[in-house]
Amino acid sequence: MIAHRDMGNTVLARKAVFRALYRKGEVTLGGYRKGRIYGTLRCTSGKRMLMENRVFFSSEAEAIAEGYRPCGHCLPDKYKQWKLRNNP
Repeated sequence: MIAHRDMGNTVLARKAVFRALYRKGEVTLGGYRKGRIYGTLRCTSGKRMLMENRVFFSSEAEAIAEGYRPCGHCLPDKYKQWKLRNNP
């Protein structure tokens, strides 16, 4: 897990680091630290969060291992499966 705030001290520095990690395939999902939710990088819900609360994952397995759940907005099928498993 990579915290967005740890990618650099300026907006331009963070963008450059993010782009490099994305191109290498080291960042595939984004997450909301406070709510412990992960989703796609294009999710409109995720784009609204503050930089301080944003984290990135290299895989879904990493996000799940960190205790995050799927986003109900951009990953509705995975969210429904998660909800059935965790709310009997």
